[in-house]
Amino acid sequence: MLNPVVVAQSLCVKFGNNNVLDDVSFTVNQGEVFALLGGNGAGKSTTLKTFLGTVAPSAGSASVMGHVVGENNDAIRNKIAYLPESVMLYGHMTGLENVEYFLSLSGLERSRTNVEDALNRVALQPDAWHKKLSEYSKGMRQKTAIALALLREAPVLFLDEPTSGLDPSAIDEFNQLVTALANSGSTIFMVTHDVYGACQVAHRIGLLDNGKVVGVFERNGGELIDTEEVHTAFAKRNA
Repeated sequence: MLNPVVVAQSLCVKFGNNNVLDDVSFTVNQGEVFALLGGNGAGKSTTLKTFLGTVAPSAGSASVMGHVVGENNDAIRNKIAYLPESVMLYGHMTGLENVEYFLSLSGLERSRTNVEDALNRVALQPDAWHKKLSEYSKGMRQKTAIALALLREAPVLFLDEPTSGLDPSAIDEFNQLVTALANSGSTIFMVTHDVYGACQVAHRIGLLDNGKVVGVFERNGGELIDTEEVHTAFAKRNA
């Protein structure tokens, strides 16, 4: 039985006379990776910000785990982890120190063993744990942020352009990690313009154009989403 976790229902967002989101509807179920794909100005960031509670819907609704945005944003924030395109961690602190520091800010107590288990789970090599973040690649920073999300025990992850700026090897590692998280029951909503990356990791893709969902693509059984089909549809909308 499907368990809806992230839901947009006839969602509209208007800035002045500009309809940024226009009757957007989709559902992301537990354990699913859903990618909202679109070019610049399609409305991806506005959709994400609406679920994070920083943009108010003009009409319709957005909800996370049954909590409606605008009615109980604190409850939503307790259930989610957000990974921005540029992860904001402290460069003068080590990876281990960053994780422990941000846990303390959240009032969460985790043992050193728990922290190390999380870092191992995201495949951040032990020899990097005690290096300063200023020495980390973007992929290593993302792993640190995801380890922090795991330790916060957030069941829902929101990802903003997660593969932007990563080399091919780091993208493969990231996709493997996201797949493993989904298989363990995490729900993942990502916004991206990366057609190939979305097809590699998502169970379903929503194509967003000018504030409207103009196409939905999904896996056929155990097969990945057809990259060529999605690329053709994306290119047609972004010609």
